[in-house]
Amino acid sequence: MKKISNLVLRAEEVLAGCMLCLIAVLVFWSAIARTVGMPVNWAQDISLLAFAWLTFIGSDIIIKTGNLIRIDMVVNLFPKSIQKILTLIFDLMMLLFLLVLIVYGFILVSQSWNRTFNTLKLSYAWCTLAVPGGALLMFFSAVGKLIGDIKAPVKGGAK
Repeated sequence: MKKISNLVLRAEEVLAGCMLCLIAVLVFWSAIARTVGMPVNWAQDISLLAFAWLTFIGSDIIIKTGNLIRIDMVVNLFPKSIQKILTLIFDLMMLLFLLVLIVYGFILVSQSWNRTFNTLKLSYAWCTLAVPGGALLMFFSAVGKLIGDIKAPVKGGAK
C-alpha cells in the first residue's frame, strides 16, 4: 500500500509541476500577446482549469507529505495524551469536511455540466470536478494520516 501511495504522490508532484509551468507560460504569453494587440483569450480558460486542479492536487501532496499548516501553540500546552486525542479529533474533522466537499462537489459538477468555458468548447464541469476529485484524493490521504496517528505511540509524559 505504501508503494502505491508513493507512486501516486510522485505522479501528483509531476502533474502539479507541469500544471504550474503551464499556467506560468500561458499567463505570460497571454500578457505579452495582449500587449502587442493579439490577445490569446483561450489561455485564461486553460489557466483557470489547470489552477483548479493544481489547487486540489497540491493540497493532497501537502497532506501526504505531512506539511499541513498547524497552529499548535495552545495544543502544546496540554499533556501528550491529550495532544494525541486532539490530533485524532482534528483528523476526524478534516475527514468530515472532505466528505462535505465530495458530496457537494459532485452536486456542483452536475449543475455545471451544461455550462461551457468562454472560449473553449469544453464543459465547465471539468473545472468543478477538481473539487470532488481532489477531495477524494485528500480523503484517502487523510485516512492514511488518521491510521498513522492512531498507531503512533504517545511520546513523553506530561509535556
